[in-house]
Amino acid sequence: MNNKSLRHRPAALLAYSTLALSSAAVQAQSPSASPESSGAQIESLQQQLTEQGRQIETLKRITTEQEKKYQALRRALRQQARDTQPGETAQGENAEQAAPNAQAEQNPTDTEQHPVQVGAAPSQESQAPVEVPRLFEQPGILTPKGKFVFEPSLEYSYSSNNRVALIGYTIIPALVIGLIDVQQVKDSILTGALTGRYGLTNRMEVEAKIPYVYRSDSSVGRELNTGSATDSVFNSSGKAIGDVEVTARYQLNEGSATKPYLIGSLRFKSRTGKDPFEVVTDCLTSCVGNPGGTGLPTTQPTGSGFYLLQPALTWLFQSDPAVFFGTFSYAHNFARNNVSLTVLGGQQEFLGTVKAGDIIGANFGMGLALNDRTAFSVGVDLNSVGRTLQNGAPVTGSVRVVLAKLLFGFSYRYSDKTTLNFTVGAGLTRDTPDLTLNLRIPLSF
Repeated sequence: MNNKSLRHRPAALLAYSTLALSSAAVQAQSPSASPESSGAQIESLQQQLTEQGRQIETLKRITTEQEKKYQALRRALRQQARDTQPGETAQGENAEQAAPNAQAEQNPTDTEQHPVQVGAAPSQESQAPVEVPRLFEQPGILTPKGKFVFEPSLEYSYSSNNRVALIGYTIIPALVIGLIDVQQVKDSILTGALTGRYGLTNRMEVEAKIPYVYRSDSSVGRELNTGSATDSVFNSSGKAIGDVEVTARYQLNEGSATKPYLIGSLRFKSRTGKDPFEVVTDCLTSCVGNPGGTGLPTTQPTGSGFYLLQPALTWLFQSDPAVFFGTFSYAHNFARNNVSLTVLGGQQEFLGTVKAGDIIGANFGMGLALNDRTAFSVGVDLNSVGRTLQNGAPVTGSVRVVLAKLLFGFSYRYSDKTTLNFTVGAGLTRDTPDLTLNLRIPLSF
């Protein structure tokens, strides 16, 4: 029996019952029937009417059950569409065929009682967002249940700043009494990271990231309070493991073509990297009074030195063929007590309680699929970093800093399980790195 006949079987049975009743009624009205036979026919008709009534009620109950199973099957199909592998869309045949098969395994009679069309794309209301090149730390599409994504990445960052310090006072414009310190600071950071993501459910995933940092810093200038008339170059570098991170993400709602997908996340960053308080600083005795030296670290740190907790909310809205996305976040740095700074000679300079400024972040962008394998995206990343506090008071010279980057992303789906993702970033403020390059290769298992 084909799907079409199965679909109209309740209606056919109802029509057959009505026809039987009609024929019986015609027989009852036949003038040739005797009174005795008429009574028997009436009793038979009453029995048939009662039986047909029970059959009609049974058909109604079966129809109601089939409608419930049909709705459950539609929900399973929408869920399977969201579980499509990264780099694929919800319009592929695999997602459509997997949902009916999974439902049939749970109840083998479902597909017989209510046929499902296979091979046609789901409605626009149930489409999952298309995977676009990843620009920010928060990915767009979560990992399906039971799937694992291994993502090696390599990031390069370059910064160049000019710093001018005036020690003295001005008598008239352009005439300064005291010392002038001019420094050019060039900083290069190369970070290789191994990231793993695992889907706990269809709406929740966990992630762990282990970075390894190599950092090189060059400063051109003159030492303060030395009266030197020549420039000197101060080079320092450092390499070690960075700050390990763990993140949990959860999809809050079931988005559609008319409302965005909302994903909440919670990120925790440790301080496994070498922090700024562990490295030796180029100060002769004290960096506070700065009686000599550059005041710069002799080896570069690879971590921030503070534990960090960052809740965030990510949204994605699909407007074919584009996908709009963005994130709002707040990062809290936990204070450290009894902190000391190491200076030349191994001496410790006690600083007390130090707290790095909290970070308010926001980003937004747009992704566009050029074809079934290539996509392009552009976005802006903004972060406002608060002042650093020492013993409850702002550190002298510490101000709120605004970091802003313009990002361009490109992705190519090499295979169903491998995607190449490349991002280029340009700093929009002086405190932001001038250039960032990031290469990610997510591998699905």
